[in-house]
Amino acid sequence: MNQSVESQNDLNGELIKKDCISVVVPCYNEGELLLVLHNKLCEIAQLMAEVDFEYIFVDDGSKDNTITVIKSLYEKDSRVKYISFSRNFGKEAAMLSGMQMAKGDFVAIIDADMQDPPTMIPEMYKGIKEEGYDCVAARRINRIGEPKLRSFFARQFYKLMRILSKTEIVDGARDFRLMTRQMTDAILSVCEYNRFSKGIFSWVGFNTKWLEYENIERAGGRSKWSFWKLFLYSIDGIVAFSTAPLALSSLLGIFFCAIAFISIVITIIRQLVWGGSAYGWSSLVCIILFLAGIQLFCIGILGQYLSKTYLETKKRPVYIVKEKGDGSDKSK
Repeated sequence: MNQSVESQNDLNGELIKKDCISVVVPCYNEGELLLVLHNKLCEIAQLMAEVDFEYIFVDDGSKDNTITVIKSLYEKDSRVKYISFSRNFGKEAAMLSGMQMAKGDFVAIIDADMQDPPTMIPEMYKGIKEEGYDCVAARRINRIGEPKLRSFFARQFYKLMRILSKTEIVDGARDFRLMTRQMTDAILSVCEYNRFSKGIFSWVGFNTKWLEYENIERAGGRSKWSFWKLFLYSIDGIVAFSTAPLALSSLLGIFFCAIAFISIVITIIRQLVWGGSAYGWSSLVCIILFLAGIQLFCIGILGQYLSKTYLETKKRPVYIVKEKGDGSDKSK
């Protein structure tokens, strides 16, 4: 249910309803940057006086002083709420929990590392209120400052997703976006354990406007996304939104069966016409190893889908909350 904040209109003394924007901030070892981000969000709130804000910080099992900083902000700013996980469950779980706590008419998601410029929030709000979009999201037009190898594989991933999946995932798309309550509720209705939010944002539909910006380096600290983690995350995305790898494995099986049949025919003809059709042990070993590699590759594809199905059927919670502050203790 939408919850708007009532405030007094200074001109005619009548009660009017102000929109409320819930800003969800996933945090993992970002203690040194949270004060900077909070100050910037407060500046945006002052510029957008016609809108009320709530800030939801989600501590994803951080090992530094992240939760301490969040609690201090919670005590000083009535707009701040927080969730703290019992351990690190990942950014996907953090975003989900933040959206579930959000009560605003609009919900924004922004990273704590300042790579997502908060100054874009007013333009996002304008895109929804004045232009009629359901979502306004940010996408990077370049990857300046990132390792070249990492940037190369990231671009290839988006190209591959466009080929394999019917769900459109825009190259350079960020999780940074502002969404209507209707779209947020649609995302929350997707009850998947293995979540790939970039795909879910697109899958639920709704009209999205993209705001382009140049890559901004972190304000401090180091990225928590290693090349290996990004690789595993990309596999999750492909498996979650495409069954093309399964079709590929079937086609490879049909293809090599056809080659095997043709080879048998050729061998019989050579034996009948010329005699001595054996090519030698080395050729035979190479063929066996090649076919065994293809079989293991296809089994691996099947294993990925089976493992995701296994995790879904377990019905484990996406995250476990250790503690939270939703403002209820302040109202007593």
